[in-house]
Amino acid sequence: MTQPSEATLQVPHTPLIVLDQVDIGYDGQAVIHQVSLGLAKGQIGCLLGPSGCGKTTLLRAIAGFEPLMQGRIQLDGRTVSDARHTTPPERRGVGMVFQDFALFPHLSVADNIAFGIRDWSRKDRDARIHDLLKLVDLSGYGAAYPHALSGGQQQRIALARALAPRPKLLLLDEPFSSMDVELRGELAREVRRILRAEKTTAILVTHDQHEAFAFADRIAVIHQGRVAQWDTAYNLYHRPADRFVADFVGEGTLIPGMVCAEHVVDTTFGQIEGTLSESLPPGTAVDVLVRPDDIAIDNEAGTLQTEVIDKAFRGADFLYTLRMPDGISVLCMAPSHDNFVIGEHVRLRLDFTHLVVFSRGSGVDCPAG
Repeated sequence: MTQPSEATLQVPHTPLIVLDQVDIGYDGQAVIHQVSLGLAKGQIGCLLGPSGCGKTTLLRAIAGFEPLMQGRIQLDGRTVSDARHTTPPERRGVGMVFQDFALFPHLSVADNIAFGIRDWSRKDRDARIHDLLKLVDLSGYGAAYPHALSGGQQQRIALARALAPRPKLLLLDEPFSSMDVELRGELAREVRRILRAEKTTAILVTHDQHEAFAFADRIAVIHQGRVAQWDTAYNLYHRPADRFVADFVGEGTLIPGMVCAEHVVDTTFGQIEGTLSESLPPGTAVDVLVRPDDIAIDNEAGTLQTEVIDKAFRGADFLYTLRMPDGISVLCMAPSHDNFVIGEHVRLRLDFTHLVVFSRGSGVDCPAG
């Protein structure tokens, strides 16, 4: 098997889980293509992408429920899957939290948690249940039954049950998807705290970037069965590897431009300066990513006139949609104490620190700056 390049396979120094050029498919047709990534012990990872991109298939392969067509999966230095062999899920030391929690309704909370450690001594089992109930902030709920708990409490009990045997790796398949938006972010942060306390390595599957940002140390953006980028949340937002990542992660607009010099691009904003995300020769036609925080409404120091055509109140901020003089629309975040009305003309100040650009090929000479 051809080994992946160092740039393709980003493996930490002490990886717990390594995927090496993994292909997964059905009836000879691959749906996961050449996936390579590694996650260190104690780190929390995430597989992020739209419905149908292959992220759950990849998670199932890590768990041992899907065979590989090509490549290998290593767990704690041992190959658990390759094209010839798949170690059964129960022999991998992997825990799993499902979307519907899958709690046993006829068992108490304590008995649910104890399910995977039934062969432990009574003393050790009771101590583990006590510690986990305290960790998930549900001390005193051991005798309760799942139907008496809220959705968030059930989610924490499902997590405690999965953590009880001290798995090497915990997999979470969209465990917050049934919650409302506000609760999802809160639970993601709470689960991250619990995993940190247990020093558990984990991988979350989600389609929600806010969950991913709140939860994971490293995130793999999946697009059509391939890893588009495996990186930190900060880099996914500020240094997207391609147009799909730029569009899928965060909000923003791609506007046309032309590279004029090493650090200068001519756009509808005029000539803007900043460190380019890739080195391109002058005359290259590009699309420039404009995030809502790259521009600011400033009616005193702003130099570019725009019109407010839409607005969304977000508590501390408004997200404005602004129309430029050439008709292009951009998004801009502004403090909510400045309440501009639709149809009002406002001036923009540029606040770029670096320029994310994607080449569109050779262009023409830039206008004079």
